[in-house]
Amino acid sequence: MNAMMRRAVIATAAVSMALSMAACGKAGSDKKDSAASGDTKSIGLLLPENASSTRYESFDRPFIEAKVKALCADCKVLYNNAEGSAAKQKQQFDTLIAQGVKVIVLDAFDATSTQSWVKEAAAKGVKVVAYDRLATGPVAAYASFDNEKVGELQGQALVDALGAQAADANVVMINGDDADPNAGQFKAGAHKVLDGKVKKVVYEQSGEWKPTVAGQKIGAAITQLGKDGFQAVYSANDGMAGAIITQLQGAGIKVPVGGQDAGLDAIQRIVNGDQAYTIYKAYKPLADSAAELAVDLLQGKDVKSVATGTVDSATDKGIPAKLLDPKVVTKANISDTVIADGLYKAADICTADYAAACATAGLK
Repeated sequence: MNAMMRRAVIATAAVSMALSMAACGKAGSDKKDSAASGDTKSIGLLLPENASSTRYESFDRPFIEAKVKALCADCKVLYNNAEGSAAKQKQQFDTLIAQGVKVIVLDAFDATSTQSWVKEAAAKGVKVVAYDRLATGPVAAYASFDNEKVGELQGQALVDALGAQAADANVVMINGDDADPNAGQFKAGAHKVLDGKVKKVVYEQSGEWKPTVAGQKIGAAITQLGKDGFQAVYSANDGMAGAIITQLQGAGIKVPVGGQDAGLDAIQRIVNGDQAYTIYKAYKPLADSAAELAVDLLQGKDVKSVATGTVDSATDKGIPAKLLDPKVVTKANISDTVIADGLYKAADICTADYAAACATAGLK
């Protein structure tokens, strides 16, 4: 090979190496830029627990996942359940941020503890949709029900269940977890109705959203007040109501007990005459609203097309919010509420153990 040919080969090799290095550098740069920009096709979903209520796994999660898919075909939902642990939920939240997710739908197990999480997320460009419970910190949007209205409906339903006996009735209240702002709003709404319409709230404790704790608290109320010392029990949700009713039945006490969440077992207890009412919060419209807010935020759109108003949290004001209306469910309107909305079929409710009660209630 002569000198001229050797110089041509060397020059060609040098150019090839330079192009190769440039290509590698660009590929590395693209990867870095992609990581820095975050995951623009994923939405984090963090739900609080699965012990005291079946709703989260049965309704909230599948409804949100389905609506996100309908709105954004190539989007995916990264899901975790805190299983009743604020510390576990914090780890799940941090993991989503580390993965580059830019929108998180958060139903906080302990809404009072989230201020620093949400603030740090916002500083990194991560937007949080508070779901069901209003998390503290600069959340971008909120989807829930009018929780004080829920409490008012619970209180009025209990008064209605007592009928003419209401004015002379003593009531036991087993509230939700004090760390949950929703629980405080349910309690406030219930008191707004009960105070003045019943004789007295003679025993009031937090059941912590735990059926076992609620069962213990009603047991303590029976010991303190006696079997005839109260004429009705307010329970903040159905999971606790089930445990309360079991304890009452064991003690030979039959009084109206109400709950919230419209769980299948609660509907069956209502049909059977064991539970007076529940509060039905239509999960699909709620889940759809949260998914719409999340996808809009992911795509850089204005959430005001979904949000119908604003709310204030303990730390922030003017949060765009979508608040839905709850409904009372009693034996008289099961067909017109949870069955009409497709939440349950009559066959789901009217299993063998409840067939006779369903026939009496006119459910087919």
